[in-house]
Amino acid sequence: MERNLKINHLDCTLRDGGYYNAWDFEPDLIHAYLKAMAALPATTLEVGFRSMPGRSSKFLGGCAYCTDEYIRYLGMPDYDLALSVMVNGSDFLQYEKGIKTAVDRLFAPAQESPLELVRVACHVHKVAETLPAVSRLNELGYRTSVQLMQIAGLSKEKVGRLAKACSEYPLDVLYFADSLGSMVQEDVDQTVEALRSHWQGELGFHAHNNMERALSNCIRAMEQGVTWIDGTVLGMGRGPGNARTEYLAIELETRLGRKMNHTPLLDLIENYFRPMQQKFGWGPNPYYYMAGKYGIHPTYVQTMIDDTRFDTEDVLAVTDYLKNTGGKHYNLANLEAARFFYSGPAQGTWKPVKEMQGKTVLVLGTGPSAAKYKQALEFFIERYKPVVIALNKQTPITQALIDFRAACHPVRLLADHADHMVLPQPLITPVSMLPDGIKALYKGKHVLDYGLSVQKNTFDFHETYSVLPNQLVFTYVLALLNSGSASKIMLAGFDGYTPDDPRMIEMERLLSLYFSQHDNISLVSITPTKYKIAQSSIFELSI
Repeated sequence: MERNLKINHLDCTLRDGGYYNAWDFEPDLIHAYLKAMAALPATTLEVGFRSMPGRSSKFLGGCAYCTDEYIRYLGMPDYDLALSVMVNGSDFLQYEKGIKTAVDRLFAPAQESPLELVRVACHVHKVAETLPAVSRLNELGYRTSVQLMQIAGLSKEKVGRLAKACSEYPLDVLYFADSLGSMVQEDVDQTVEALRSHWQGELGFHAHNNMERALSNCIRAMEQGVTWIDGTVLGMGRGPGNARTEYLAIELETRLGRKMNHTPLLDLIENYFRPMQQKFGWGPNPYYYMAGKYGIHPTYVQTMIDDTRFDTEDVLAVTDYLKNTGGKHYNLANLEAARFFYSGPAQGTWKPVKEMQGKTVLVLGTGPSAAKYKQALEFFIERYKPVVIALNKQTPITQALIDFRAACHPVRLLADHADHMVLPQPLITPVSMLPDGIKALYKGKHVLDYGLSVQKNTFDFHETYSVLPNQLVFTYVLALLNSGSASKIMLAGFDGYTPDDPRMIEMERLLSLYFSQHDNISLVSITPTKYKIAQSSIFELSI
């Protein structure tokens, strides 16, 4: 293999890894990290962001701001390592007094700073506006780099125009980032070729690992003449993470033709980063793979994984929604909208009043108590003959004692269709509003079509449909029972969660909204529950 003696290994662990711990790294970890990077050696360390004050309403650690004073406070040893920081271009653009003043607000002259390199990250549509910051940074004496975000998918002509714009400024390194982790090696080739049409300086590459291609894409970039390559320890970074520094070091050992000292880095991983990975859970998984495949910003996936309200069906439904509507740019409002599939006008054909009017109804939830008290529940059902509705496909009691099943989540209906087709109970679901592909799967099934539409903070019951605050199946069942004028609703298997669990918070909000409605049907849990609803005992009722 031909050796390339000009490759610069930039490690950005303290910057990209900070998305998990709010950039609040312990000094002991930082010192062990510096020792490991010097031993390899890496070429440049990006020690964090240089963020504009006042942009965040939350506590962020020192590596979010990386002031010169903070870097000196850490007591950086005299290692032969160049130090850099990254600035979000938006911090310059949004500064009220202009870009030059924004640069001067954040950076002293280079001779007064421990930093050598400043990287400016900007989305491709903001490059022209952001580039004047490079000129000012150059005047202050810094080496500079611009990192082009979300470049994948742009035409060769557009990439070439970006390169031409950058070539007109005193820029040392032009970086491109696989922001969505969607690139394959051919994309790397084409991007380098397009950039080279107007940029003859050094190129850098920042890879993301959604599809587990970060390392192979880095290798391909080096083969194409890219001389700056990013990595992070154990791949630590937002979502699926980045190319792993420990793997890049092995590759670079051959390419640089020199022996590297891997021991301090491997000790660093086992002592500090492995426990953090177990705590925070970064790294590739099938959800990130799909995000990379369909060009969806990984923060959507990371947010859903961290929020227990999003179960598997929700994550898949949101991914499908963003695949079709566009998810390159993270927006929390898009995430909430994607959870609510039934946003259009409601429609249905089945009238619950025919089956539920004046009846006591027992709703079976998915909590452990439904199975725990199976025998008592079955005795109660056989003796008092309530209408029994089970949620989705779960069967905590004898099949013959269940009268109906209810399901409304499109992805859950898709995943469970084979089970529902053999289950004997009629299925209550908003079939008229489902995609044609899901409707076809339920051909031949006895379906009761009760419609729903989702509208924030709304409970509105109608004869064949309801307008609801969410599409939880429990909410759906409450609606159809109120529409059907049931006399009483009993709950079993609604155990609840810990007070700080988002599912508990969401359910409590739902119940509070429900109880605020005029003439709502009363609820009583006959198995243990943590929810703020009336309670009785299945054993008391069976006397």
